[in-house]
Amino acid sequence: MHHNAFFKPSRRAALQAGAGLLALIAGATARAQAQTAPATATPSVAEMERAAPNLPALGTALALPDVALLGGGEFHPQQAAGQITVIYWWASTCPFCAQQSPEMQKFWQAYQGKGLQFLALSVDKKPQDAQAYLAKKGYTFPSAWVSPEVHKVLPKPKGLPITLVLGRDGRLLQAEKGQMFAEDVAQLALWLK
Repeated sequence: MHHNAFFKPSRRAALQAGAGLLALIAGATARAQAQTAPATATPSVAEMERAAPNLPALGTALALPDVALLGGGEFHPQQAAGQITVIYWWASTCPFCAQQSPEMQKFWQAYQGKGLQFLALSVDKKPQDAQAYLAKKGYTFPSAWVSPEVHKVLPKPKGLPITLVLGRDGRLLQAEKGQMFAEDVAQLALWLK
């Protein structure tokens, strides 16, 4: 996990310890299920998560995908040129995402059109699940479904939620794994100055 001086990591540390325990339990369950599953079974979520990359290093230039947005429209990498870009991986079934997403919505509403690009990427099994969740919650931040094609261009790092901040030059300024609290999300605005 990467932190900047203006973040208070102690609150997240306790939450992440609990999330680690849940991941350990989920991994053990997945291993037990894998022992009884046929050899041709699709990889489990736990197996895919184990194969996921770690957070990219600060300063890394990241390629952004061309994606169709769930609410209509498209996101093109050119839109991010010269702007601060927040990338937010989430899922409708993720309890930590359920806590962070309202804060991301507030952030998006406050700073859209003020030098900010925002791309939320749903890792739900079906795009319809993600779209229904966004509509139910009233979220308007630009969101796309992570199809296999999107995953090839920009693979999701281990964990959920994941929040990355790219600078105006497309290089990684901040990388967060796990839930960001309201004050942490509000602090993202410091990158816009």
